[in-house]
Amino acid sequence: MPPVTDDAPLLDDLMPWSVAPLRLGRGWVVAPDARTLRARWAVLVGAEESAREALFRPSRARTPNSSVAALPGQRTGTARLAREAGPCPEPVRLVHGPFDEQWLLPDHRLLDAARPELWRVADERQVFAVEQGYVPRAAGPALLVTAALPDGRSPAGRPGRIRPLYRRPGGREPNVAPGLPELLAGRYGAGVTPEDLLAWALVAARPSPAGCTVPLPADPAVWAAGVALGRRMRDVQLRGARGGERPRLPGGRRPYVRAALPARPRGLAYDAGDEALLVGDGGRISPVPAEAWEYRVGGVRMLELWFGRRTGHAEPGTLEAIGPAAWPQEWTSELLELITVLALQAQLESARPDLSGAERLTRTALRAAGVLPAPAAVRRPASVLDREEEGPEGQLALL
Repeated sequence: MPPVTDDAPLLDDLMPWSVAPLRLGRGWVVAPDARTLRARWAVLVGAEESAREALFRPSRARTPNSSVAALPGQRTGTARLAREAGPCPEPVRLVHGPFDEQWLLPDHRLLDAARPELWRVADERQVFAVEQGYVPRAAGPALLVTAALPDGRSPAGRPGRIRPLYRRPGGREPNVAPGLPELLAGRYGAGVTPEDLLAWALVAARPSPAGCTVPLPADPAVWAAGVALGRRMRDVQLRGARGGERPRLPGGRRPYVRAALPARPRGLAYDAGDEALLVGDGGRISPVPAEAWEYRVGGVRMLELWFGRRTGHAEPGTLEAIGPAAWPQEWTSELLELITVLALQAQLESARPDLSGAERLTRTALRAAGVLPAPAAVRRPASVLDREEEGPEGQLALL
């Protein structure tokens, strides 16, 4: 489908509150498995003062002597890290760029810009919409969703914004322009929920230098079909979270390990004739649809990026160099699931409606209806005061 740019609303118009991507500051705080993070923490807190600072990798935003509050909802130390001798913070899931679920040490002392406003609204009801980096003429989706906290990282191009579906915990106060659901319900003759709007955005969003554009159809049938497709796309990307089922390909098309993966695989290739993913020297997974192998975001092939992050070389003596001695079994399971997700995502994207030439509800029409511009208040984080937060050195944080 060609891009739609003529007066189409931006996602920024429809979901006004957004947060910049996380800025971690140091790579060792993220890893594909939680055991690695615990091992890195043990080395850090067991080091002498001068060695600890070098291992930490100070930045202008964080040093071992930085004094910061705990992240909302996390029970971590708030004493200066230079004096830390306690146990490792419990790692949490992080979506490290598109489609890559890893683990993060959720300690504010380690992260340059952790975006606490996101942590305050991250719960079992929240879904995060993540804009992908804009790369002219590059293949890939403009928008993805995740249930786990995303870092907003893009494999190419300038990162986009993170847009929570809800502004408060518990699925309260949807992050939707006031008046928009009512306007759309009147146009389409049926109720429009925040989930419907996000589902449509997944299907219709297109990249542009100004951010994601989201054309809105005038035809109720086109809207209904797009929302249904977007809900299936959302369920695939959420991987069973928020009440959905784990994604599965039809019988006979599910990928399996046909030859065991080596302990330390060093390369990834694709055999198109046999639909096989070749992992290192002798490892073999099939069937792997060509759509999964070729799936790209910002022009970057996702399977190669995922594999490279787990097998790339790190500088000896750094915390990044601490990792598994051999390829863990859970990585194989995650690779099989990733293949499934990418294959299903590609199939769903091929069914997107063609909106070129169709009548649409424009940005100008939204302004005329009083929906745009969205009030300044809904572009700021909501006040969330439902739990105490620990400030620096154990003091109660003032919110």
